[in-house]
Amino acid sequence: MSTFQAPKGTYDLLPPNSSTYLAVREAIAAPLRNSGYGYVETPGFENVELFARGVGESTDIVTKEMYAFETKGGDRLALRPEGTASVLRAALEGNLHKAGNLPVKLWYSGSYYRYERPQKGRYRHFSQVGAEAIGAEDPALDAELIILANDAYRSLGLRNFRILLNSLGDQECRPVYRAALQDFLRGLDLDEDTLRRAEINPLRVLDDKRDAVQRQLVGAPLLRDYLCDACKAYHEEVRELLNAEGVEYEDDPKLVRGLDYYTRTTFEFVHDGLGSQSAVGGGGRYDGLSEMIGGPALPSVGWALGVDRTVLALEAEGVTLDIPAATSVFAVPLGEEARRVLFRVVTELRRGGVATDFSYGGKGLKGAMKNANRSGARLTIVAGERDLAEGLVQLKDMESGDQVAVPVTEVVEAVRARLA
Repeated sequence: MSTFQAPKGTYDLLPPNSSTYLAVREAIAAPLRNSGYGYVETPGFENVELFARGVGESTDIVTKEMYAFETKGGDRLALRPEGTASVLRAALEGNLHKAGNLPVKLWYSGSYYRYERPQKGRYRHFSQVGAEAIGAEDPALDAELIILANDAYRSLGLRNFRILLNSLGDQECRPVYRAALQDFLRGLDLDEDTLRRAEINPLRVLDDKRDAVQRQLVGAPLLRDYLCDACKAYHEEVRELLNAEGVEYEDDPKLVRGLDYYTRTTFEFVHDGLGSQSAVGGGGRYDGLSEMIGGPALPSVGWALGVDRTVLALEAEGVTLDIPAATSVFAVPLGEEARRVLFRVVTELRRGGVATDFSYGGKGLKGAMKNANRSGARLTIVAGERDLAEGLVQLKDMESGDQVAVPVTEVVEAVRARLA
C-alpha cells in the first residue's frame, strides 16, 4: 500500500466507476451543447475578492469553507468554491459580452473545493457541470435552463427528483422585505453569530439548517408577499413556460440557496433518496453579479449540477447506466512474429476508430484470454506461429464462443463487419 493517501474529504475516480461519472457529465452537457452553449474552462484558483464580493462575505462558503492562501508574491488567492463567479469573470475579461450576441451562453465542468465536515454526498473536493446565460433578462432563459437540467436528469433515467422554485425579488422589492425580516429576526432567541448574520444578510438565516433555528422561523415573513409587480409578472411567466412544457415543480417560498448573488428566479433540484444531502443541483438569476465584480450591468442566469450527488441519486433509484465496454477488440499474440503482426493490426483498427487493446508482457494463451475476458471485448484476435505460417489469425466471438480462421490481410475488414 502507498504511504500517501488522498486528503481527508476527497476521493479518487478510478475505473470502472469513473465511467459512470463520465457518462453523467456527458448526459448533463449534451442538451447544453445542443442549445447554443459553448464550453469554458477557468483556473482552479482565483483572487479571494472575486468570491468575497460575488458569493457574499456573510455566506458560510466565504467565512468558513473557502480554501484561501497567500502566494509567495503576496497575492491572496482561493481555490474556487463554485463556478459562476469564475465563469462571469472570464467572460468579462474575454470581452465576450461585447461581441454583440447576447446572451453569452457557456457551460463548464470541473472540480470545486470547500472545507466542510466530510460525509456521504458532501466532500471537500467535488465535481460539477454548470451552465450560465450572461447578458439577457428574459423569463424564457430561466425556463430554458431549468428544462435543460430536467431533461438531462430524465435522460439518465432519474425519476424521483423534485424541482423547488422561488423568486427572491430585485433591488426594488427586496430591501422592503429585508427590513421586515430583520425586524422579525431581532425578536428571536438566536446566537451571536446568527444575529450578526441577520444584520448583514437576513436571508442567510432562512437557509440555516439547524432545527433550533428553523423552529423559530415559523411565521417569518415570506418574500413572495413583498414582490413588486414586475417581479411577480416575471416569476409568473417562468412558471407558465414550465407548465406549458409539462415540467413539474414545487413553489417553495423559503428557498434562498447559499449564495448572495441571486435575484428573482431561484431553483433547486432535490432527491429524497439522499438523506440530509438532498440537493443534487440548483441555480438562479444573478442580475447584479457583474456589477459586484466590476463589470457592466449584465443580467444573467445559471445553474450547477453535482456529478457526485447525481451518481448517488442514480444508486438510490437503482438505475444502472448502459455504458459500453471500453474495449471492442482484444489482440492476443503468441510469439515474437505474432507480436509484430498483431501490433500493426491493432494500430490500424485504432486509427479506424475501433477500441482495441493488446496483450502486453508476453503472456501465454490462458493468461492473455483472461485479460481479454476482463476487458469486455466482443472479439479477440489470436495469432500463433502455425496460423501465421498459413497467413491466418483466429477471430473469436467472446459472446458466442464461435471462432473462425481469417486471412491476416482481411482481419481488419472482418472485425469491422462483425462489430457493425
